[in-house]
Parts: sequence; C-alpha cells; structure tokens
Amino acid sequence: MVLRYIRVPMSSATATPSAHTDPVNAKILSISEDRIQGFVHDPFGEIAAQSGVDVATVIERVQAMLRAGTVRRVRQTLMATNLAEGALVAWQLPADRLEAAFEFMFRDDPFSGHVVIRSTDAATPGSNYRLWTTVKVPQGYSVEKHCEMLARAVGADHFRVMPAKRIFALGVGHVRRKGMEPGSKSDELAVVKDTQKVELNDLEWRVLTALKRELEPEEVSRELWKRRADEAGVLLETFYSVAEDLNRRGVIGRFSTFLEHVKPLQSGERVTRFNALFHWAVPPGREIEAGQQAGRFHILTHCYWREGGPEFRNVNVMAVAHGSEKDVVLAHKKAIDEHLEAVGIPVSYTNVFWGGRSEIKPSEISPIEYVKFLGRIDKTPS
Repeated sequence: MVLRYIRVPMSSATATPSAHTDPVNAKILSISEDRIQGFVHDPFGEIAAQSGVDVATVIERVQAMLRAGTVRRVRQTLMATNLAEGALVAWQLPADRLEAAFEFMFRDDPFSGHVVIRSTDAATPGSNYRLWTTVKVPQGYSVEKHCEMLARAVGADHFRVMPAKRIFALGVGHVRRKGMEPGSKSDELAVVKDTQKVELNDLEWRVLTALKRELEPEEVSRELWKRRADEAGVLLETFYSVAEDLNRRGVIGRFSTFLEHVKPLQSGERVTRFNALFHWAVPPGREIEAGQQAGRFHILTHCYWREGGPEFRNVNVMAVAHGSEKDVVLAHKKAIDEHLEAVGIPVSYTNVFWGGRSEIKPSEISPIEYVKFLGRIDKTPS
C-alpha cells in the first residue's frame, strides 16, 4: 500500500488573529497604545502584566498585527518638544498645489511628522489654511526658516507657525477610547508639561537614536534593548543607565504600538473615521487654566497651548479627538465647551477643523540628518 501525504494549507481559523477588534488584541492594545509611559526594561512584559494576557501571546499578537499593518509601527517615543524646536504649522496654498505640497511634506521632508489636509464645516477664519503639518528641527536651527524653505519648494502663499507653549494631554489609545461616553474626564486637573529644551551629549544621542528606531516584527521580543545596546555600541547596563537618566530628564515619552487609525485596514475596517482639531480662544493669561480643564477629558489625544494669531481669531488652546461617528465627536466637544463655561472660563471663539487625507510618520530630529536635508532642498526646484 502506498501512503500519500497531502499538504493541507493552513486555514484562516488557525492563523494568528491580527484584527484590532479581536478580543485578545483589544485587551493588548488598550494598554500598548499609550499606557506604558517612560522607559521600562521589559515593555512587553509590562504590557502583559497590565493587560492580563501572557507575555508569549502579547509578543505573538503584536508581531501579527505589525505584519498585517493593523499596527503601523512599534517604538519608544520621545518628548520631541524637549529635544528639538517644533511647531504645528498651517499652510495656505493655491488649490492646484495642495496635493503636491502634501506629497512633498510627507515624502521629501523628514522633519515634517503629521501631514493632514483639513477643512471646516463652514467658511470661517483660517479655513483657507488647508494643509496642516507638525515640524521639528534640531536645536540651533529655526522652524521659521525651515518653513520658509518648504514654502518656496511647494509654492505656499502663507504659513502660520504655532509652537506648543505647554502640553496638557498626549496619549493615543484609540481602542481604549472606543465607546467612551461624552463628558468622561479625570477627577484631577491635567498635568502641565513644559517645553524646555534638554541638551544631549554624543553618548546620549547614540543611545537615543537606537532607542527610538521602529521595531521590525522579529525585534518584538523581551530582548529588544540588548539588540539596541549593541546597535549603539554600548553595554546593556550603560544603555539602561543612559535611558533611565533621559527618562528622569523628561526626554522619554511612551513605549507604544501605533494603530493605522486613518486608512482602511486590510480587512476594510477603520479604527477611527473622524479626526477633529478643536480650537478655543480664552482670555490671555488663562491659557494654562483652560488647558488643565480641557486636558482632563479622556477623549483628547492631544491638548496644547498654542497661539493661533489673527489668522485663527487668536485661538490659544487646541486639542485633537478621534471617533467613528461625527456626531459623537461633536458631542465630546460640546461636553468640553459646557465644562469650560461651568468653571468660569469664557470662550470668545471656537471651531473644529476636520482631518481628511492624512499621513503620520516620526519626525527626524538628528542634526546630522538636517545637514543632509539642507543639501537636498537647495537643489529642489521651486
């Protein structure tokens, strides 16, 4: 009798689930998106401890979600506002140059991070500023001059640079925010973070450069910092010591898995559908108070004191919220508006800028890379 072995393809049922809606993945993501703050020796072990999912499964699921594109990147984030000169920048461009400018900022400028085309529900002050980007340049360089170079390269008519004076909320957590009730907020005022710059030496830059690089799927393990210490050319103990010191100095952000929350996933699902930039104008001198109150609301992924200037009716508190339904996002904003009124903070003007086409990438902050960029942009035809 001849035995024949037939190769049976693996069914989809036996593949590692990679959807953000899978119950186990959702438990992991509810922690891994924005709950691992600062530098920790064993981030995947910490995700496991906080999520209640065993560490082997955490690693397997994060790898699967990263390979599938559900998670677009895994990395240790930095508090770049403390390392580099940065700002939110609004750009006014001729309509026929908008898409090309978007492509340039996304593909050709390593120092632009978030690149978003925004619109308002009605023509309002500033609604002709359609392109919004975050820009960071290394210490010693000028954001204004950088934007002047970009404006020449893309043919922008005007731009408005809005550096963060204070930070009141910074944490993504889209899965954790799903189904959140409008008005959900902390009992305490938001913590105020300043943007004072920290200078680093050569060793610290070497460690930081290795620390912040995105993880490949095969690097998702409990040994990731050993590999990164080797990359930096230092002993693991030295790597830990430098990273812990940078953490104490406020340079380290969170260890995070970033969901692809704007574009459709391979399954066709979207993590969120609406990205809203909220604007409020409060009396000068009350920006910190207003930011501490607005920053209490759990729906906000970002909340800053930024000066919008006359182009935006002198707004000075800005925040970002995401959601799957537009009316729900507006209900969250209404709850914040009503709270500001209830605590006696007058708002003379408010608006919502909705996000459309969007690309998000980590901003480069290396002085070495900036010199290379200057050489390239000098050759860019205007």
